[in-house]
Amino acid sequence: MKKVLILLLFFFIYLLFEISTLAINSVEIKTEKINGEVKILQISDYHDSKFHSKFIINAIRRSKPDIIVITGDLIDQSTKSIDRVMNLIDEIVAINKKIYYVPGNHEYYSGLKIKLLGELQKRGVIVLINKNTKISVGMENINLCGIDDFLTGNYDIKSALFNIDKNNFTILLSHSPDVIIKNRNIDVDLILSGHTHGGQIRLPLIGALVAPGQGFLPEYDKGLFKINNTLLYIDSGVGTSHYPIRFLNRSQISLIRICNKDK
Repeated sequence: MKKVLILLLFFFIYLLFEISTLAINSVEIKTEKINGEVKILQISDYHDSKFHSKFIINAIRRSKPDIIVITGDLIDQSTKSIDRVMNLIDEIVAINKKIYYVPGNHEYYSGLKIKLLGELQKRGVIVLINKNTKISVGMENINLCGIDDFLTGNYDIKSALFNIDKNNFTILLSHSPDVIIKNRNIDVDLILSGHTHGGQIRLPLIGALVAPGQGFLPEYDKGLFKINNTLLYIDSGVGTSHYPIRFLNRSQISLIRICNKDK
C-alpha cells in the first residue's frame, strides 16, 4: 500500500510539472523566399493560465524574437476577468511591441471577445481577423495573414489573403488547424495554429488520444505537417481546458526560425 501511495505521489508531481512549467519548442523552416532569418515566437492556448507568465517573459527575453504571434484562446471560456491576461500582454509589449493576434473559440465562449480585442488594440497589438499585413524584418519581407476562428464560421480566407505579394513568404495564423484539414488548397507557405493542445494526454508511439474536431487518434495533433504545398505547424499550447491535465505533453511555446534553405 505504501508503494502505491508513493507511486501516486510521484505521478501527481509529474502531472503538476507538465502543466505548471514551460518548454520552448524550436522549429526550423527553410525556404527560398528568405535570404537571411526571421524568428517568430508563437504563443497559443494560454487559457488565462495561473502558472506561466514569468516563464513566457523570460523566454521572450532569452530568445529575442523578431515578432510574436498569439494564435487564439488567450482566455478561457470560464474567464470572468481579463486582468491577468492583460498584465501579461503589458509585460510582453514592454519587451517587444511587434505582437500579432487571432482569436480562438474560447474568446467567443467566454463572452469577453469584444472587450479583449479592444484592450489588445489599446496596447498596440495587431488583431488580424480576416486580413493581412506586410512585415519587414531587416531586409526580409513576409506576409502575415490571419483569420477568425474556424469553428465560428466567420473565417474568410479570401479576405485574409487579399492583395498579398506572393513573392514574399506568406504565413497564415489560424487558431484551428481544421482550416487546412478541411480546405486543403490554401495557397500560403506556412500555417501557424494551436487548438488541439497536442491532445493534452499522449502515449508513446501513439501520440494524442483525442483532439477537438478530429476525434480519436487524430492525424494532425502536434508538430509540423505538409499538406500539398503548405506547411502546417500545430503548437500544443500553454494551458489546458476542461481538465487540468497533461501527460507526456508539457506546456510549451514555440520559437520558429524561418531561414534560407542553404543556411
